[in-house]
Amino acid sequence: MKKNTIISYLLPLILVVLLAVIPLQLKRGAEFSGADSQAEQAITAIAPDYQPWFSSLWEPPSGEIESLLFAVQAGLGCLVIGYYIGFQRGKRQTDR
Repeated sequence: MKKNTIISYLLPLILVVLLAVIPLQLKRGAEFSGADSQAEQAITAIAPDYQPWFSSLWEPPSGEIESLLFAVQAGLGCLVIGYYIGFQRGKRQTDR
C-alpha cells in the first residue's frame, strides 16, 4: 500500500474519531438526550396542560426494543450508502 493511500484512509478516520471524542471531553458529565425528550420538556414548560392531538399507532414495548429498531434503521441506512459508494467506485473503475 502506498504512503499516500494510507494517509488518505487514516486522515478521515482520525478526524472522525476526533469529532466523536472532543465533544465528549469538552462536555464531561453533561446529560445527553434526544431531540424528542428536549421537545417534550420545552412543550411541558410552555404549556403544562397540553394534550397531544394524536398518538402513535404502535409504540415499542420497551426502550431496548426502541433502541434496537433505531440501530437496525441506522444499519440499513449505512448499508444503502455503502452499496451506493461501492457501486459508483466499481463503475468508475470499469470505465477506465
